[in-house]
Amino acid sequence: MNIKITGTGSYIPQGVEKNEDFYSHEFLNADGSIINHPNEVIIDKFQAITGIQERRYIKSELLNSDIAFYAAEKAIVDAKIDKETLDYIIVAHNYGDVKHNSDQSDTVPSIASRVKHLLQIKNPKCVGYDLLFGCPGWIEGVIQANAFIKAGIAKRCLVIGSETLSRVIDKHDRDSMIYSDGAGAAVIEQTTDDGGIIAHESATFALDEAHFIYFGETNHPEVISQRKYIKMYGRKIYEFALNNVPLALKACLEKSVYTIKDVKKILIHQANEKMDEAIVKRFYKLHDMQMPEGVMPMTINKLGNSSVATVPTLYDMILKGELENQEINKGDIIIFASVGAGMNINAIVYKH
Repeated sequence: MNIKITGTGSYIPQGVEKNEDFYSHEFLNADGSIINHPNEVIIDKFQAITGIQERRYIKSELLNSDIAFYAAEKAIVDAKIDKETLDYIIVAHNYGDVKHNSDQSDTVPSIASRVKHLLQIKNPKCVGYDLLFGCPGWIEGVIQANAFIKAGIAKRCLVIGSETLSRVIDKHDRDSMIYSDGAGAAVIEQTTDDGGIIAHESATFALDEAHFIYFGETNHPEVISQRKYIKMYGRKIYEFALNNVPLALKACLEKSVYTIKDVKKILIHQANEKMDEAIVKRFYKLHDMQMPEGVMPMTINKLGNSSVATVPTLYDMILKGELENQEINKGDIIIFASVGAGMNINAIVYKH
């Protein structure tokens, strides 16, 4: 049984927020103290580490479920399927629908139910549910879809990763410049075609690492509000990722019939350019090899970190010829990989 991605779609928001747009922000340390550097210096250092020059934000009238729907619609068209034949709609996200200037997230009904409604799918046996798994959520959704199809309880699934992090960022926190909005979707189904999902690996590290990414208060001590924002311990995450993600990639590859020399592309969560490069270099070092040029496509410089959306949007953009000097051809072995809140790690070895 071969289980493959037969259609992809993505939604890249039109709103572009450049690094220069943050020059007027009042950035503060986590304890509320003043940062003794001008914003130009803070932002230059930020760009050197993350690789981010700009990011995308959705329009004020849109919601996360809207952009998830846009990506889903494109994936269904790309797969050339009848939407009524979908058995599952799995939507990975972390913060639900947060209206512009709202203090509250809305997750009832689920984002998956909202997407199914927007798609106007009549079939009640098409089951929709949400998946909260940090940034690795879309990959975990693909792993679950694969399991459903292998078990014989589904033939065709739609997996979406969608997030609007611009609605949950603290403007007084330097880390707010990392985050962005976006959505990516894929149709996964059983097929007679060669290839598909070869192997996968997932892990949750929660003994000491569970709260490396969390929801916390603003850095500004004079702002009295019940509102919470996405927060993280960046250095701890960096060290955790470097120590654990390469090993997870190696374990996943070893479950397959392929070797490191067979791998054409590694589509890793666009978290931080410096961190991602270090992870992949260490993965190759575990195999006594240098990282090949072009093996790790990046979109973070222009699109920022849109959490669950980074991997599916990256994949869709390459397949649609929208990423310069990058292509994936039939038969290519690629690895999907991610790390994020939980702390969760996962990977898939996939034959295109």
